Amino acid sequence: MSMISKNLKHLRHLKRLTQEVLAEDLKVTRSRIGSYEEGRSAPTIEFLIAVSDYFKLPIDILLRNDLTKGHDASFIEVGNQRVLFPITVDSNNEDLIEVVPVKASAGYLAGYDDPEYIEQLQKIKLPFLPTGKHRAFPIKGDSMLPMKPGAYVIGRFVDSRRDIISGRTYVLITQNEGMVYKRVYNHIDTNNTLRLVSDNSAYEPYDVVIDEVLELWEFTCSINTQEYDEQELKISSIIQMFTTLGVELKALERLM
Repeated sequence: MSMISKNLKHLRHLKRLTQEVLAEDLKVTRSRIGSYEEGRSAPTIEFLIAVSDYFKLPIDILLRNDLTKGHDASFIEVGNQRVLFPITVDSNNEDLIEVVPVKASAGYLAGYDDPEYIEQLQKIKLPFLPTGKHRAFPIKGDSMLPMKPGAYVIGRFVDSRRDIISGRTYVLITQNEGMVYKRVYNHIDTNNTLRLVSDNSAYEPYDVVIDEVLELWEFTCSINTQEYDEQELKISSIIQMFTTLGVELKALERLM
């Protein structure tokens, strides 16, 4: 069975459509739908365009990717002709999340909208995550201390700028900065920007135009790959950290 045959049948089942209903919607015969699903004939270009418009999926994804790996119809549109690969599941029907490794993080900007790139990423299972599409990103540098370099942030995909909440942390994929993890303040209504703030006060805040933001992933949890030393865990160090954060918050209030 060809990829389009599998995908057409899978998408129809996800939508709970009979062959008759889908054929009526696409203005073709039921036997033609059956022939395509069974692989007895190849669909025409006109039919592929109709299917692409109907399910709101690019033709190349319909032809080249196995959509049966997704267990629901939550294909998330990112722009006019890009989709985030659907939530994938293991053999026990449990959700899996993709892990962007450190070595591949530089290439994520070029591959974030390529289902083949996303499909080859390693996957892990974290059953305690809330609902939604999640992905794991590596943290570089010390701009978000006490988050250590080498840690991984698990983020939930944000599909609408209306859902951006000021003061929360996000992994952002931007045209000019690439992949960054920052505390975000929503200034879209006032000047069409997001203010990105590091928890480490040694780094200056800066603004990014919302149209330059390609993806947003809201912090869900983190996985630390380094052990905290004794000094970092002392009460005095923790108090000092919160004192510093308090000063920073007051400074931010004056800027907002």
